[in-house]
Amino acid sequence: MSQSFSDVDRPALDYEGLTDALCAPLGPYRRLELVESTGSTNSDLGQKAAADKVGWSDLSVLAAEEQTAGKGRLDRQWTAPPRSSVIVSVLLRPFNHAGNPVPTQSYAWFSLLAAMSLAEALGEYAKLDAAVKWPNDVMVGGKKISGILAQIASYGDASPPAVVIGTGLNVTMSAEDLPVPTATSVALEKGATTDRNILLMSYLRIFAQRYRQFCDVNGDPKAQWNDGTSLLSRLQRVMSTLGQQVRAQLPQGREIVGEAFGLDSFGALKVREADGTEHVVAAGDVVHLRPLEGS
Repeated sequence: MSQSFSDVDRPALDYEGLTDALCAPLGPYRRLELVESTGSTNSDLGQKAAADKVGWSDLSVLAAEEQTAGKGRLDRQWTAPPRSSVIVSVLLRPFNHAGNPVPTQSYAWFSLLAAMSLAEALGEYAKLDAAVKWPNDVMVGGKKISGILAQIASYGDASPPAVVIGTGLNVTMSAEDLPVPTATSVALEKGATTDRNILLMSYLRIFAQRYRQFCDVNGDPKAQWNDGTSLLSRLQRVMSTLGQQVRAQLPQGREIVGEAFGLDSFGALKVREADGTEHVVAAGDVVHLRPLEGS
């Protein structure tokens, strides 16, 4: 009897192995929970964080084998077959090396930091030439392999809001599984590994390191880290959007066409039109951002 999906092609995640490697005392994470199926890991983790601040502290993780009602930016739907993807959300309660909360105006950088971390992990472990497309996608070969969604979790008291970073990485999805022809997967790109344990572990380890470095400079994207780099310098290495001619589609049918030449202090994209007019485009204001055809 033939079947297109089996436990052999798409094995379950190794929960015990991941917990041992990623969580204290050996790893940087405080807690890892894995569920078989959920509507949205971001929604679930936000609710857990609000209900139990102590139990769900900074760098707590919720992963799922299947997500049935996942949302991308601007409430775009994102779903995948069971065990075909890395589906994970990380809870952040950002503080600096002095133990003080990181300024909330730095929170806009977390989705870019996550995308950068995943691009680095895909390059190192899957040997894929991954790039970050502003504001929250990871691309391979010009196609989307992952989307990142950051959401704020606010509380009724005076405590700083938390951040939930959700990541969906297409791993063993076939062309038929993908929702649009402009998407791809690790398998389709012939990555060096399609082991979701390796991909999840490498992404989370790199993310935790970059997150700590960013928080230790109080959320300043230009400030130098202990390795001599900065968030901005690392992003410039992997972001395909910078230097491109782009078309930014805005609400009410408005659009801006020009060169994406930089990021402002809040992670918004700076676009310069042909006549020299400069615009700052925030992630929440963009319906679509695409390379200009023929550029």
